[in-house]
Amino acid sequence: MISRAGARQLSTGSCLRQGRTVQRACVYRGTAEATAEMTGTMRSGVNEVTEWIEQHVRRLDSERVPLADAAGRVAAAAVAAVVRVPPADRAAADGVALRADETIGASGYNPLELRLVSSGAPPARGSAVIIAAGDRLPAGTDAVAALDQVQIGVDGRCEIAEPVGSGNLVERAGTHVEAGAPLVGSGQRLDAYAIGALAASGVDALRVVRRPLVRLVLTGRALAEPGRPLAAGGVYDADGALLEALIARDGGQAGPARWTAGDRAALAAALVDDGADIVLVVGGTGPGADDASAATLASVGELAIHGVAVRQCETAGVGVVPPATSVFLLPGAPAACLWAYELFAGCAVRRAGGRPAALPFRARPMALDRKLVSAIGMVDICPVVCRAEGRIEPITPFAEAGLAAALRADGIVIVPEGSEGYARDSEVLVYLFGE
Repeated sequence: MISRAGARQLSTGSCLRQGRTVQRACVYRGTAEATAEMTGTMRSGVNEVTEWIEQHVRRLDSERVPLADAAGRVAAAAVAAVVRVPPADRAAADGVALRADETIGASGYNPLELRLVSSGAPPARGSAVIIAAGDRLPAGTDAVAALDQVQIGVDGRCEIAEPVGSGNLVERAGTHVEAGAPLVGSGQRLDAYAIGALAASGVDALRVVRRPLVRLVLTGRALAEPGRPLAAGGVYDADGALLEALIARDGGQAGPARWTAGDRAALAAALVDDGADIVLVVGGTGPGADDASAATLASVGELAIHGVAVRQCETAGVGVVPPATSVFLLPGAPAACLWAYELFAGCAVRRAGGRPAALPFRARPMALDRKLVSAIGMVDICPVVCRAEGRIEPITPFAEAGLAAALRADGIVIVPEGSEGYARDSEVLVYLFGE
C-alpha cells in the first residue's frame, strides 16, 4: 500500500477502483444527439466504469472439453479424482522388492542371500524381484531395497548387507489422492500442474468456462495492416495486433477484425452483428467531427459512459447493443488503447472468462528513487523501471513515448486523481509486468 506517501490507495479488487469521481458521469440513453454534450470536463470515475462492468458482464456458460484442450482454461465446476493415486502400492525407486522381515540381521559379515525370480507369481520366501520405479509392488512383498544396497550376482541371486524396513521405498495406494477426492475447484485456472494431476487421477474431460468471443472493430481511415503498402500519410495499425495478444492473454478469443474506415453505416452494422460476447471499437472516440464511435453506439444501442478520468485514455467509453452485448470504446492511439483495454475492456474479458477481473500483474510496495510528478484531477498511469534494493524510477511517460514506454518499463504506478505525485523515497504500490 502507499503508506509513506500518505496517498489514498487504489485497489484492484474488481479491476481498478477509485475513491471519488472527478465530475458526474456522462450518461446517454440511445440518442446520437446526446453525444454532443460530452466535453473534456465531464468524465466518469474509474469506479463507475468498474461498477458498470460488474453489473453487465457475467461469467459465461460452460463447455465440455478433452483434458488435452483444457490447459489455461478455467474450471466451470469442481473436479474429483476418478481413481486413487497411486492405484496400488508401487516402487518409489529402482531396486529389489522383498519381504522386510527376512532382512533382519543382515550385515556385511552376514549378508542375506535371496533368489531372484520374475514378477509373475508372488515370490516365495527367500526370493526377491527386480523392480523399476513406478512398478506395482509384487504380492507378498512389502519393501524395496535400492540397487546400491544390493549386490546382484550372475547366478540369479542377490545379497543384501543391511536390514530393510517395511514400507522402505514404497508409495502406498491412495497416498497422493483418494478416488472421489477434490482435485480442482470451480473457477480455478488449469495450469500444467493441474492438468498433470487430473490426468494421473483418470480425468479425460471436464467442463470449463467458455472463452469470451471478442469482436474487434477498427475505425481509422489511414490505417494499414502490417505487411501491406502504406498510403500517403498512412500508418500501420498497432491496435489490432496489440488487442489480439491481450485478449489471448486474458483467456478470450478474438474474432476476425472488422475495418470500417470511418464509415458510420459499416460501424453500425459491425456493432449489431450477433455472435460476439464483447465488442471493442477502436478509434473515433474523441469529440472531433469525424469521431463517430460514441454517436453510432448511442444510435444502435446504449452509450452508458463516455469519458473517463484517466489521463492515458480519457475518451474511452462503454455501452450495450442488443440483445445484451457489452461494447467498449477504445481510443485509437496505441498507448491509450492499451490502458483503456487493461483497465476496462480487459476487466470484462477476464470476468466473462471466469478469471479474476483485477489487473493481471503482481503488485508490491517499492520505494521511489526520485520524485514522481502527476497533475491533480485525473488518474495517471506512470511507467517505472526497477533499480537496486527494491527501488523504482519513473521513466518517460506514455504521452511522450507511446507503447515504447511499456517496452522499457518494468511496471507501472497508478496515481489517484487526488494526488500530485509522490516524493523521493515514498513507498508506492507497483504493478509489475511479467509477474
